[in-house]
Amino acid sequence: MEPIAARIRAGLEAKNSARELALRQCREIIQASARAIRSVHRGDFSEADRWIARAREIVAQLRLMLPDFPDIYYAGYVNDAQKEYVEAEAVRALVLGRTVPDPEQLGVEPAAYLNGLAEAGSECRRYVLDRLRDGDIAVGERLMEAMDDIYFELMTFDFPDAITGGLRRTVDAFRAVLERTRGDVTLTHQQKALYDALAQAGAGGASDDG
Repeated sequence: MEPIAARIRAGLEAKNSARELALRQCREIIQASARAIRSVHRGDFSEADRWIARAREIVAQLRLMLPDFPDIYYAGYVNDAQKEYVEAEAVRALVLGRTVPDPEQLGVEPAAYLNGLAEAGSECRRYVLDRLRDGDIAVGERLMEAMDDIYFELMTFDFPDAITGGLRRTVDAFRAVLERTRGDVTLTHQQKALYDALAQAGAGGASDDG
C-alpha cells in the first residue's frame, strides 16, 4: 500500500503546484488585461499593446503548462482570465476599427471567447460616450455598429449555460448597455441637428439684418 500512497501523493503534489501557479498566472492575466483596457481609453495604444502582449504570453504559458491537468485548465478561474484577455484584445481591435482576432489566434476556449466579446461590447460604451462628448459622432456611430454586430451574433448561441459559461446572462447585460448607448447616440444626433438648425437660423437672421 505504501508505494501506491506515495505515487498518489506525488501526483497530488504536482497537481497542487500546477494549481497554485495557474492561480497566480490568472491573476496576472486579469491585471494586465485591465491595464490594457484603461490604456485604450486613455488613447495610449503603445501601452495597451504592451499589457496585451504580456497577457497573451501568460495565456500561452497556461495552455502549455496544463495539458496533464485538464480539470485545472477548464476551471472557472482559467476561463475568467481568458475572458478578460479576450475583452482587452477585442476592445483594442474595435476601437481601432480592426477585425477582432478569432479564438484560435488568441489561444482561448470558445466559451471564454464569447463571454469576452460580450464584455468588450459593453466596455465600448465608455469609449462611445467619450467620443460623443468630444463631438466625434462618426467614431461613436462606427463603434455602435460594431457593438450591434457583436450582439446579433451572440444572440444566435442558444446553448445551456454549462456549455457557454453563462453567456446568456452576459448577453442580456450587454443588450441593456447597447440600448442605453443607442439612446445616447440618437440624442447626440438630435442635439447636433438642433444646434446646426439654430446656428443656420441665426446666421440667416444676421444676414437679413445686414
